Amino acid sequence: MATVSPASDFAPVAASAAAPARTRDPRLDFYRGIAMFIILIAHIPNDPWAKWIPARFGFSDATEIFVFCSGMASAIAFGGAFLRKGWWIGTARVSFRIWQVYWAHICLFFFVAMSMAALDQSGLFEKTYVSSLNLQHFFNDPAPQIVGLFTLTYVPNYFDILPMYLVVLAMMPMFMGLYRFGFWAVAATSVAIWLVAQTDILDLPAEPWSERQWFFNPFGWQLLFFTGFAFMRGWIPAPPVSKTLIWAAALFLIFSMPFGSWKVFTWINAAAPDLADEIRKVWPVTKEFRDKTDFGLFRYLHFLSLAYLGWVVAGEHGHRLIATGQGTAAKVWQFVLTAITKVGQQSLAVFVFSMAAARLIGVGLDLSGRDVASIFIANMIGFATIIGVAYMAAWFKSQPWKSKK
Repeated sequence: MATVSPASDFAPVAASAAAPARTRDPRLDFYRGIAMFIILIAHIPNDPWAKWIPARFGFSDATEIFVFCSGMASAIAFGGAFLRKGWWIGTARVSFRIWQVYWAHICLFFFVAMSMAALDQSGLFEKTYVSSLNLQHFFNDPAPQIVGLFTLTYVPNYFDILPMYLVVLAMMPMFMGLYRFGFWAVAATSVAIWLVAQTDILDLPAEPWSERQWFFNPFGWQLLFFTGFAFMRGWIPAPPVSKTLIWAAALFLIFSMPFGSWKVFTWINAAAPDLADEIRKVWPVTKEFRDKTDFGLFRYLHFLSLAYLGWVVAGEHGHRLIATGQGTAAKVWQFVLTAITKVGQQSLAVFVFSMAAARLIGVGLDLSGRDVASIFIANMIGFATIIGVAYMAAWFKSQPWKSKK
C-alpha cells in the first residue's frame, strides 16, 4: 500500500483552497465585532436595550453571527495549518485552541460564580444573585458539580456558548480529512449530522439533577460554523450580487418577522387581531424549524438571508465600510469602524470579559435604577470596557517585550 506523508495530505487541494483564506476579510471582523456588542447587551440583566437587538425581529440573533464568523476566522487561523503542515500539525493547532477555549470557559464560570457569591455574602442586596443564575445547586453540592463542570456534563445556561464552540472546533480535523474526498463529502456529512441533531439522539446532558440538555447542541450548530468555514476557504463560491437574491432575502426577513418575533407579533395583534389569530395557528407547526437548541432550518435560512444583505451592503472587499473624505463625519466613522473591527479581531477575550462584565453591570443597574440615563451610561461603560479589552488583548498578543530587531 502506498503511503502519503502528513505534509502532503492536502497537496491535491492546496492550490485551490489555500489562496482564498490567506487574507483576513475586513467584513469578518466588523460583523463579528457588531455581534460582540449585541451579545453584551443581551446578557446585561433586564437591559431595555435588549428589546431592540436583532433577536427580537426574527429567527436568528447574535449567536448566529458569532458562530458563522468564527467558522470564517477558523478557516484562516487553522485551515491554512492543515494545508501547509499536514493533517497532524493542523489537528495539533486546533487542539491548542480547544485547550485555550476550555480554560476560558472554566475560568469564566468560577469568576462569575465567585462574584455572585461575594455579592450575596455582602448582605447589601435583597435578591440572591447566586439563584439568579441558577447556581444554587453548585454551591449546595459542589463536589459532583465540579466534576460535571470539568467534564462538560454540567453546563449552566449562562455558560453554554463556549462548550458548543469547543465541540464544533473538535470536529474540524474530521472535516478537513473528509475534504480529501471532495467538498461533497464535507457537505453531506455536515448536513447528515445536523439532520440527526434535529432528533434526540445527539442531545448532551447539561446538569446531573435534571433531564435538561445543552442549550446549544453543537451537532446542530456545526452546520452554520462549517458554512462560514467553507465560504472562507473558497469551497463555496461567493454568491453573486443579484437584485433577485436581494429581494428574496429581504422579503424572507420581513415576512418571517411575525413568526420569529413576539415583539412584531404583538404589534400585528394590536393592529389586526384577525390576522394575528391566523399567524398564531402557525406557531406550533413551525416550532421545530424555529428551535434554537438544535439550530432549526428557519434560523439557518434567516441568518443566510441577513448575512447576504450584510455582504451586499458592505460592498466588494468591504469598501463601503471604509470612510472616505476628510470631514468630521468621516473621521468619526473611521474611529467607530476601527474600534468595532478591533473588538471583532479579539472576539474570544472580549466575549469572556463581556459575559463577566454583563453581570456586574446588571448589579450596577440594580443599585442605580433603570431610568433612561442609567441605562445609557451602563451600556456605554460596557462598550468602552470591551473596546479597551480588545486593544489590551491585541497589545499582549503583539508581545512588545520581544526584540524587534
